[in-house]
Amino acid sequence: MLQNRVNPFGEIIKTRHRGSWLGNRGVIHNNTQEIVRQFKVKAWITCVLEFRGRHREVMQPNHWTELFFLDEATAFAAGHRPCFQCRYADHQRFKLFWLKGNPGYQFNIKTAVTEIDNILHQERITADKTKVYYHESLDALPDGTFVSYQNNPYLIKEKQLHLWTPAGYEKAVTFPVLDKIAVLTPKSFVNMFAVGYVPQMMA
Repeated sequence: MLQNRVNPFGEIIKTRHRGSWLGNRGVIHNNTQEIVRQFKVKAWITCVLEFRGRHREVMQPNHWTELFFLDEATAFAAGHRPCFQCRYADHQRFKLFWLKGNPGYQFNIKTAVTEIDNILHQERITADKTKVYYHESLDALPDGTFVSYQNNPYLIKEKQLHLWTPAGYEKAVTFPVLDKIAVLTPKSFVNMFAVGYVPQMMA
């Protein structure tokens, strides 16, 4: 069993359950298929599992490390965005909604996605390689956002919290009475959801 599945905290874990999306952070494994770093590049992307009949052997030496996600909402929570190549239409939609949701950066459609990646990198991981959190009220968060509640990752959907597990979602609960809650999904992605980007969710 390989360590190649990503949870909403951005952690790379071992599980027998398969993912529905493929991810890339560069070459982060060694020659014995062990994860040795969290990332190699700032462009953390989410890809389709199949593209133009291409076939890859997982975790080959000196090739980028194949990571997997339960759904797109999980990938966004971990800090990944749609790939420009295998998900061109999704990437264009992502960029349009990201720009709409984050007008303060004064980017435009011609802005290189590397500029967005620089922002995302600050939003997902600290200098000491820990997950970035921010706090917000539950009622202010759109569907598709992940939060940490009782140290577990929960997806917000239709005014309920859906517990994430590697196998899928379990025991949805109504919003607890809290002032604010720790948000796992990077803030600019949350802003993007708020203006109309709906991530794929298995819940």
